[in-house]
Amino acid sequence: MLHPLRAFRRAARIVAFSAAALLLPLAGTVTAQAAEPAAGSGYWHTSGRQILDAGNHPVRIAGINWFGFETANYVPHGLWSRDYKSMIDQMRSLGYNTIRLPYSDDIFTGTQPASINYSSGMNTDLAGLDSLQVMDRIVDHAGSVGMKVILDRHRPDSAGQSALWYTSAVPESTWLANLKSLAARYAGNDAVVGIDLHNEPHDPACWGCGDTTKDWRLAAQRGGNAVLSANPDLLIFVEGVQTVDGVSGWWGGNLMGVGQYPVELSVPHKVVYSAHDYATSVAQQPWFTDASFPANMPGVWDKYWGYIFKQNIAPVWVGEFGTTLQSATDQKWLKALADYLRPTGQYGADSFSWTFWSWNPNSGDTGGILKDDWTTVDTVKDGYLASIKAPGFGGGTGGGGDTQAPTAPAGLTVTGTTASSVSLSWKAASDDTGVTGYDVYRGSTKAGTATGTTFTDTGVTAGTSYTYTVRARDAAGNTSTPSASVTATTTGSGGNTGCKAVYTVNGDWGSGFGVDVTVTNTGTAPGTSWKLTWTYGGSQKITNMWNASYTQSGASVTVTSTDYNGGLAAGAHTAFGFQGTPAAGAVPTVSCTLS
Repeated sequence: MLHPLRAFRRAARIVAFSAAALLLPLAGTVTAQAAEPAAGSGYWHTSGRQILDAGNHPVRIAGINWFGFETANYVPHGLWSRDYKSMIDQMRSLGYNTIRLPYSDDIFTGTQPASINYSSGMNTDLAGLDSLQVMDRIVDHAGSVGMKVILDRHRPDSAGQSALWYTSAVPESTWLANLKSLAARYAGNDAVVGIDLHNEPHDPACWGCGDTTKDWRLAAQRGGNAVLSANPDLLIFVEGVQTVDGVSGWWGGNLMGVGQYPVELSVPHKVVYSAHDYATSVAQQPWFTDASFPANMPGVWDKYWGYIFKQNIAPVWVGEFGTTLQSATDQKWLKALADYLRPTGQYGADSFSWTFWSWNPNSGDTGGILKDDWTTVDTVKDGYLASIKAPGFGGGTGGGGDTQAPTAPAGLTVTGTTASSVSLSWKAASDDTGVTGYDVYRGSTKAGTATGTTFTDTGVTAGTSYTYTVRARDAAGNTSTPSASVTATTTGSGGNTGCKAVYTVNGDWGSGFGVDVTVTNTGTAPGTSWKLTWTYGGSQKITNMWNASYTQSGASVTVTSTDYNGGLAAGAHTAFGFQGTPAAGAVPTVSCTLS
């Protein structure tokens, strides 16, 4: 059956774990030897229902969808509000280890990204790049922090989703050529572990019917072999269809035909089947109103896709699942699904893999892990996923194995100062594969980044001295030693600074809690960094934090700003958030200082 709300959903989209290895085998426990590479290293393959890394260690994909490349923005959404690196770092800090990046074939035509904010040092190394070059930077940074990327051919063009893998405007030949091009582009870069061939095939797509114009299973074999001909190291992610033998389900979520008609590729041990599953905020399904709901859901999932994993046929990755979490039905659904996907603490990597929809708050029928400000975390929604998150991957290089750092920039010079800015220049550094950018530090704080050899720091106070250094960075994320330092003194005289912090508990589920904190500069002069302190009245313990750094000693907590949100103009504010255990308890008194 066709779900009318799916059309709305697609239209709407247009508008603390360590990085240690997850080496839990099927039974028993093994101890990783010091000489072994970290889990997730190298390229991946499959064995039965598990995904294995280059060292044959089982790994679990536990990630997040970050959409936008497939829309007319031609770049992930939210870069109008945030620096792309800070968002990837926040994903990792929350325990997500993989990013699914949807795209359309439009990006192969030289599209230029829209709605990127370059102010205040944000996204400066993306200036002047086309969409594919921006994708390169995202892949490189994700790899440099131990995350993996799955590229998702979401649409043939930015206009909307298609039922089949081709349209009159984008024929199969274009689909195959672009898959090969993308696979070749990331050959040698194991931050990219695979390609999702086409998003949500649905009626009239079939599975195993033999009609080459409609049989998605046969098309997936052609698409997968095209990818493997250019890059035989990648995993091939194959979604389901809508209807098999007259039984319908979610678009892309029906894999009932795999048992009889498996996908067979030219390179063995490379197929991962992908299911999509949603709640009532996307569309109603008959199982939601069954009298036994939610106890009936494991049987539903077994029928459509879970049997593939349970019968040891192949790994299963739930590439999309999400909800606004507004209704009690949706809350029960998400809890049941998380239990079905198998808690990491109990099963380790012998589990279903997944990427939640979505990171973005602007998905009309699900919302996101981020709230509308593109910074604050929906800690209640994120909390439902806590049991199925998994450690990051330490083996990704983000640059094809390059380990040589650039030379240190020379000739750092102050070229000008005002009451509110310091301008700098330096000589270009060199690198074996090429310098991609520079990180500018004000003391120990990262003031911003530059793609060229000049930078103006605007996060400064009048009449104040600052010391600067610069580091060069290459595509693999290798950074140079710092340059020689220089000191600059801004003109004028300093003003009054002060700050206020508002601590708000946004979720309390008994065994844990979430908090949003807003920091405001209440003074008359800009500040360059802030610090908060408080003392809990009980046993509260912070477990992870985003957009700030913290230390906790017993009940005493100290929180400091990051390199991208410490600078606050008079009257400006910023926010950070965190999760903790057990229950929230009384709101503590927060002391705030701004310098």
